[in-house]
Amino acid sequence: MAPDPDFVPLGIRVLAVSDTRDLDDDRSGALLAERLGAAGHRVLGRDVVRDERDAIRDAVAAWCDDPEVHVVVVTGGTGVTRRDVTPEAVEPLYDKPLPGFGELFRVLSYDEIGAATIQSRASAGVVRGTLVFLLPGSTNACRLAVERILLPQLDARTRPCNFARLLGRL
Repeated sequence: MAPDPDFVPLGIRVLAVSDTRDLDDDRSGALLAERLGAAGHRVLGRDVVRDERDAIRDAVAAWCDDPEVHVVVVTGGTGVTRRDVTPEAVEPLYDKPLPGFGELFRVLSYDEIGAATIQSRASAGVVRGTLVFLLPGSTNACRLAVERILLPQLDARTRPCNFARLLGRL
């Protein structure tokens, strides 16, 4: 089967934030990379960093400086415990926050986990022209976000609009 000429493969990096996981047992990052790659995007790599502001910020900032990277997806560290610092690490980098992502994620998540979704600080923004999405570390949360939000919005064929067609203008 010939590739769809209207599909635009994006360069994507996946970062897991965890004090206890590594690449071998990071199921959420693996799920994200697999689903995004299966959709036709170029998964340029995965990494795991500890729940430390500087480590998280440095990884995201470096990837946003790489012209091959269009999207960075971070999983983990978006909860409310003392060690959950992903939003504090990454949101200061946002040139433009995308509050609709977190709002939509929590609406969809509510259908699955009820009021517990209030503990999620999922967010998204644009950093130097790169889309950055912050997801909870739960594999189910990552599945929900990638299937219901990311895959449609990173697909240039999605109508009426999508992020893939905006990338050169972010």
